[in-house]
Amino acid sequence: MRTTGWLLILVCAGLLRVRAQEGGKGGATTAVLAQEQAWSDAESRNDTGALEQIFDNALVFIEDGRLATKGECLARVPLAGSHPRQIVAAATAVHFFGSAAVVVGTYHELAVKDGKASPKAWRFIDTWVNKQGRWMLVAAGASPLPK
Repeated sequence: MRTTGWLLILVCAGLLRVRAQEGGKGGATTAVLAQEQAWSDAESRNDTGALEQIFDNALVFIEDGRLATKGECLARVPLAGSHPRQIVAAATAVHFFGSAAVVVGTYHELAVKDGKASPKAWRFIDTWVNKQGRWMLVAAGASPLPK
């Protein structure tokens, strides 16, 4: 229950930040950040079907120095399936370049493995492209923050 309360507070704080950033791009900022949230939710649930819809076929993903394609990202999701995770984004900013959007921020991940909590903090940069009215993730990178 306590974790749920904190998660709700973080989500509300994130929504307030989204409203503050809407500025001139309004709906586009909201749509991109909604896709970011959908991605976090799908990762937390290990939902490959949802991720399939979010990731562009040409996705390039870099994490811990490793390069991965869309197929490789989707293939590793079931491997994480036995370990519940909680992913919460914080301090995000959205920058637009025509039909592309770059999201920069941090997120915190809490994984539970063998009954032990394993918290991690990451800095990320994600690139989204609006294709036929839909924001698709085309490139992403994440690096662990120092402890």
